[in-house]
Amino acid sequence: MAYEKKIPVDLDCPLRLTMSLIESKWKSCILDELRGGKILRPSEIHKLLPEAAPRVLDIQLKELVEDGLVTKTIYPELPPRSEYKISELGDSLIPIIDLMLEWGTDHYDFFVNKYGRQA
Repeated sequence: MAYEKKIPVDLDCPLRLTMSLIESKWKSCILDELRGGKILRPSEIHKLLPEAAPRVLDIQLKELVEDGLVTKTIYPELPPRSEYKISELGDSLIPIIDLMLEWGTDHYDFFVNKYGRQA
């Protein structure tokens, strides 16, 4: 059974609509890793984001595919092989992700002072 969001997407608010697509902790990171037309297998994505639990990444990859931000190709081989690629719609979010990266860089010192350096 697929997970259904408890709160429906608010189509009347463009901000909430956009946030509903990338609000999960790892979705922006997955899109960032797939930028530039990079094609990655699930195991490669797991290696690039080792802090994330594999199950969480798999769920968020599935949601990205369902939302049309990422495409999944499954090859009819034994064992089956799948690959993920950012879609045109997902690629349109890259400028937003770039702004988030820039903001994080610009305010890095503030957060180091607030939380300290973490290992």
